[in-house]
Amino acid sequence: MEASAGLVAGSHNRNELVVIHNHEEPKPLKNLDGQFCEICGDQIGLTVEGDLFVACNECGFPACRPCYEYERREGTQNCPQCKTRYKRLRGSPRVEGDEDEEDIDDIEYEFNIDDEHKKQNHSAEAMLYGKMSYGRGPDDDENGRFPPVIAGGHSRHVSGEFPVGGEHGLHKRVHPYPSSEAGSERWDDKKEGGWRERLDDWKLQQGNLGPEPDDDPDMGLVDEARQPLSRKVPIASSKINPYRMVIVARLVILAVFLRYRLLNPVHDALGLWLTSVICEIWFAVSWILDQFPKWFPIDRETYLDRLSLRYEREGEPNMLSPVDVFVSTVDPMKEPPLVTSNTVLSILAMDYPVEKISCYVSDDGASMLSFDSLAETAEFARKWVPFCKKFSIEPRAPEMYFTLKIDYLKDKVQPTFVKERRAMKREYEEFKVRINALVAKASKVPLEGWIMPDGTPWPGNNTKDHPGMIQVFLGSNGGFDVEGNELPRLVYVSREKRPGFQHHKKAGAMNALVRVAGVLTNAPFMLNLDCDHYVNNSKAVREAMCFLMDPQIGKKICYVQFPQRFDGIDRHDRYANRNTVFFDINMKGLDGIQGPVYVGTGCVFKRHALYGYEPPKGPKRPKMISCGCCPCFGRRRKSKHEPNGDIAGAEGDKEHLMSEMNFEKKFGQSSIFVTSTLMEDGGVPPSSSPAVLLKEAIHVISCGYEDKTEWGTELGWIYGSITEDILTGFKMHCRGWRSIYCMPKRAAFKGSAPINLSDRLNQVLRWALGSVEIFFSRHSPLWYGYKGGKLKWLERFAYANTTIYPFTSIPLLAYCILPAICLLTDKFIMPPISTFASLFFIALFGSIIATGILELRWSGVSIEEWWRNEQFWVIGGISAHLFAVVQGLLKILAGIDTNFTVTSKATDDDDFGELYAFKWTTLLIPPTTVLIINIVGVVAGISDAINNGYQSWGPLFGKLFFSFWVIVHLYPFLKGLMGRQNRTPTIVVIWSILLASIFSLLWVRIDPFVLKTKGPDTSMCGINC
Repeated sequence: MEASAGLVAGSHNRNELVVIHNHEEPKPLKNLDGQFCEICGDQIGLTVEGDLFVACNECGFPACRPCYEYERREGTQNCPQCKTRYKRLRGSPRVEGDEDEEDIDDIEYEFNIDDEHKKQNHSAEAMLYGKMSYGRGPDDDENGRFPPVIAGGHSRHVSGEFPVGGEHGLHKRVHPYPSSEAGSERWDDKKEGGWRERLDDWKLQQGNLGPEPDDDPDMGLVDEARQPLSRKVPIASSKINPYRMVIVARLVILAVFLRYRLLNPVHDALGLWLTSVICEIWFAVSWILDQFPKWFPIDRETYLDRLSLRYEREGEPNMLSPVDVFVSTVDPMKEPPLVTSNTVLSILAMDYPVEKISCYVSDDGASMLSFDSLAETAEFARKWVPFCKKFSIEPRAPEMYFTLKIDYLKDKVQPTFVKERRAMKREYEEFKVRINALVAKASKVPLEGWIMPDGTPWPGNNTKDHPGMIQVFLGSNGGFDVEGNELPRLVYVSREKRPGFQHHKKAGAMNALVRVAGVLTNAPFMLNLDCDHYVNNSKAVREAMCFLMDPQIGKKICYVQFPQRFDGIDRHDRYANRNTVFFDINMKGLDGIQGPVYVGTGCVFKRHALYGYEPPKGPKRPKMISCGCCPCFGRRRKSKHEPNGDIAGAEGDKEHLMSEMNFEKKFGQSSIFVTSTLMEDGGVPPSSSPAVLLKEAIHVISCGYEDKTEWGTELGWIYGSITEDILTGFKMHCRGWRSIYCMPKRAAFKGSAPINLSDRLNQVLRWALGSVEIFFSRHSPLWYGYKGGKLKWLERFAYANTTIYPFTSIPLLAYCILPAICLLTDKFIMPPISTFASLFFIALFGSIIATGILELRWSGVSIEEWWRNEQFWVIGGISAHLFAVVQGLLKILAGIDTNFTVTSKATDDDDFGELYAFKWTTLLIPPTTVLIINIVGVVAGISDAINNGYQSWGPLFGKLFFSFWVIVHLYPFLKGLMGRQNRTPTIVVIWSILLASIFSLLWVRIDPFVLKTKGPDTSMCGINC
């Protein structure tokens, strides 16, 4: 099936499949040699000998091998033209009615399996292959004999086209391709010395084998290619050692301070004192969980030139690994199609071999607007991609490139650049107008639903009840630019949705993409991006390959995480949208332990790691074998009663077969997809036709495919939380994988962030709620993953902190209210301190300041960014985090679920106009109330000191310090509340003032933390008063 041939829609459960030719006739493509099948329209393909495949020897009716096999197995077994019964051809399985042939069957004997062994495994194999067949019918593969699974079997690497008819017809089984290539027993028997050639190839890749220096004039390049593709850059000892010393000193000071606080209670305000001490202990534990994972921060360097020398040698095939890129979108009204289009265009224009890139766009809202926008994007890509590669444009998202205020002529030497740039800018503006027209059209939904150009109703008119949809826009003989060069594959995917099924939101959509890509291209690595995160550095994937394809460290790396960078944020970053402290400090620290956490976007995965496999184990040292007389050394000799090698081998084969029996339970009932999971180096079966692959792709995105499988529990993106990214990375680290943090000089990806206060708080609420869900789940880092001891302790500390931090909102809220209570009641949380005790406070504050300064010194984060992070920690803590804890408890205890809301990616035409827009949300009430209470407390405290004289000013300063600490941290919130015109909605002012006034008056009246005494104080007025 060619690109742009039509939209494939269907449901495996309902046995429906239809191709909708929704757009104009495809443009003329390059001529292709060879004949086409009269049944399905695919290329017929060649035989093993290289001749054109002929299904019928009587009339020569053109039919491809998959159609021939299907007709023999499921149909009348006759040629559609001459009605002659199809004869069994070489490589085809026997069916009922075939004549007994004396020649050796190439399928039954190609693995050289003994008859004895066949008899032992006959029933198990029949069960395995019968269940793994596509249709799961009673007659499928009933009489077929199939080889056992051979690890590392031959597969064809991903190219820019879908596979066409190959050596053997597609048969519905786990391994529909022969294993007669390198690695099989037959190959070793026929090719003498085959093992030596493979060993030499391996040594050459490792850099341990090569020509003599005297015979090779390019020895310098060979030596360079042998070097590591990356290296660790440790932080200078002059920066990191003082930092560690201060951390230890702060820990000691904190212990002494807490001891002093516990041993010196405030007797006239026990309630205030006890509350403050509990809060301080919680803050100390939270600080330890956050601080110690930063003990081993590192930087990294990559060498892109060495990557090219090793895998892109001149005159040889490109050996870089293929990459599948996933882009997810849901609601085109909140995630504008123009933003998604820019992301897709930047992916298609990446500096990477076009035949190695496949872009899959998941439309989880089944929107015709997203579909039509992607069709326009594919057409514009034919002009944009060659322009980017010709002039080395950066960034390669057109919206960002044309709006950047930079010298675009820098380093440009081609005389035609200015002319072509002007023409391309005009093309892009026309493209934007077409996208805007689609958006305007989509704002009014017709009563009868959307209709496609050919008159067919849009299959996704009901977004909650629609079939799965797949459209190949580019690639597969249809992806050529205006200069005739091939383009990367672009595929639209919308998974099937039906009432009564759990779809698992974004995590379910990502798992559907993993399976679709596994069927169609099966690249060994996958990059996932949010729809608003475009490729800012065209060499970003090459940066990741410097780690994942490194022979030394690449085998144990599950993913390479890039930092998130953002456009469109105000200069002062009022609400800490850049999150620099986390990405430039915490993540660097984790990279020195077991690797950074997965943050949901900008991450290149190893497909094998997402499938639940464990990393390869290093070679173990051989153990000594003793005679058995000394129990202290080595192992004992093998007993006579122990099974011999033959019996042990038979048991091993049985265990191996039983593991194959679990494929269906683990990966689902798709034989082609299960086959792809065994190809660690990627690729698709060489005998698969495009039509069969697309049909299987519809199967793997059907609603019930994940039922009774390990998807979402052990495989792919893990279910159970709206922050599926944390869970997914945590599971891989628990299996022993490690991750890498890559920070190239030019940011790899850039996205948009909600600069509006309400949107920002809702985003933080969603993250915190996901952390609360993980805390109460079986995957909580507090009790999960101890088996095997593969998760390092400091890494566990970091994961524990990601799930515990929302609960800090409760002590933080109490601590922010305490200063106002102290001012209103004229009490304090600490007793009068002596000169010696004051040293504890001075040392504590000094260690806090020193830790911050030294942390900024080795990380390079500015003090303004650090301060914004501290401010928003308080703002988010007493609002979004608090609501997340409440909602999480309601969900756990009462089963009340909360809806997932997509953060709006729309931008305002006015510069930072969204920053000053006010949107009502209940998240604004707690911080506003805290702010007003503290302001009232400051006014009341100062008024009381004025009335009582100078002697009351001394104790007042300590209370004012804590109250001002709260107000200063909430200052950005106050600015956001007032807006540009200093207008605040009446409802916010009324509720906040009402709550603050009631709380203050009740507190003064009740005064619960002060001890009550009955009767007059006789010590003051005497007995006879």
